Amino acid sequence: MWNLSVPWWEMIVRGIIVYVFLLVLLRLTGKRQVGQLAPFDLVLLLVLSNAVQNSMNGGDNSVLGGLILATTLVVLNYALGLATFRSKKLEALIEGRPQVLIHDGKLFEDVMARAQLTHHELNAALRQAGCASIEHVQSAILENNGSISVVQRKDVSAKEAV
Repeated sequence: MWNLSVPWWEMIVRGIIVYVFLLVLLRLTGKRQVGQLAPFDLVLLLVLSNAVQNSMNGGDNSVLGGLILATTLVVLNYALGLATFRSKKLEALIEGRPQVLIHDGKLFEDVMARAQLTHHELNAALRQAGCASIEHVQSAILENNGSISVVQRKDVSAKEAV
């Protein structure tokens, strides 16, 4: 139960390698994938965690091994959060930057394509913000967390009120 079948330092190195690999992999899949989990995205994350389990523990099923790996992942996550807080360049690299989807009623299709965002998803965000159409939008921004922030045009809402 407490005896490790691999050296403790190897578990830490394995944990770091898998953590960094998954971070890069999930970052490359885009903001929408992480920020807005559809049921198949959640299933992917659950299966992914099971798939990398053995690569982290090297076949060790001891309690001590699990504690070492859990501590490694939490400390690594904390350190990465602290590093991104202190470095804006690192933050942009790891978390990305917000992307403008709509500005003054003009839709940027190329940004939507890069973000793999469908018109249905964008329209749902617009409806949630109370905008009937793209022309009613001052700006719509795809945030780092995958959500879409929408600001209505003031001139359109004033015309509709008259």
